[in-house]
Amino acid sequence: MVNTDGGIDLMENWLSNLSAVGGLAEKTIDAYRQDVTTYIHFISHHTGKRPSKVILSNVDVKDMRSWISHTRRSGLSPRSLARALSAIKSFYRWLGHTYGISTTAVLSTRSPKFEKPLPRPLKEIAAKNLINQIDIQSEHAWINARNVAVITLLYGCGLRISEALSLKFVETPLPEVLKIIGKGNKERIVPILPIAQSAVKKYIKYCPYSFLPNDFLFKGARGGPLNQRIIRKVMEQTRMQLGLPSSASPHAMRHSFATHLLEAGGDLRVIQELLGHASLSSTQAYTAVDQAHLMEVYKKSHPKA
Repeated sequence: MVNTDGGIDLMENWLSNLSAVGGLAEKTIDAYRQDVTTYIHFISHHTGKRPSKVILSNVDVKDMRSWISHTRRSGLSPRSLARALSAIKSFYRWLGHTYGISTTAVLSTRSPKFEKPLPRPLKEIAAKNLINQIDIQSEHAWINARNVAVITLLYGCGLRISEALSLKFVETPLPEVLKIIGKGNKERIVPILPIAQSAVKKYIKYCPYSFLPNDFLFKGARGGPLNQRIIRKVMEQTRMQLGLPSSASPHAMRHSFATHLLEAGGDLRVIQELLGHASLSSTQAYTAVDQAHLMEVYKKSHPKA
């Protein structure tokens, strides 16, 4: 068996640097490790040599094409292949910066094209039914009120679940507009609908625990901060009862918020601000959803369809 310790050692040094400087999540580091390890093993077998700095530096365009062909034959999807190539490019940028090795062939390799999956929102009636059904899942009224309040913030205000669970008690009673700190510490102003204000007010009234100003608003069964897994589990249980697809997740409520706004004539730029998307292209995915909805209505209703 060909020894790949040289390449693996280089990779681990790179990952240690990423972890220390970049502050990346452990899952991201593990994904990078898997992708780059697979690449290093391929280079080892492809060249029949130990993948040292010199061997990695000598990788050319033909080698990269061979790697892509090999990876595709292994059954990896275009999306996963693009992710792996991104990790390898990051590794090579570090190698180039740290050791001055050639990175041209790797960095010039193009990622495969793939279509991003469209968001899968719920229909309006399904979203309403889901919230109503969540209100009867627990034998404890305060837990039902809590779960309804969280889901109402996702669907009524377009919050991410992490954003909803990051709210502090000091922010109550919820105002008509609320400043939300989203991904990348990006701030946005979100209108809080009366129905969401009422849902949160009801939860606080029923909650058996006391609050300090800087406590997280939503509490778990034992009084600590509410874990996302609890809401995901409640959603899973409820969607199975209603016969909804597995895509009916907490994040689907945010998708539903955006899609239903667009269907009602909402401006794309405004929806972008409400969602906290850094670029309009992220929000434009919803136009495809809306177009799909329009085509469905057209085919069902047009006499010539």
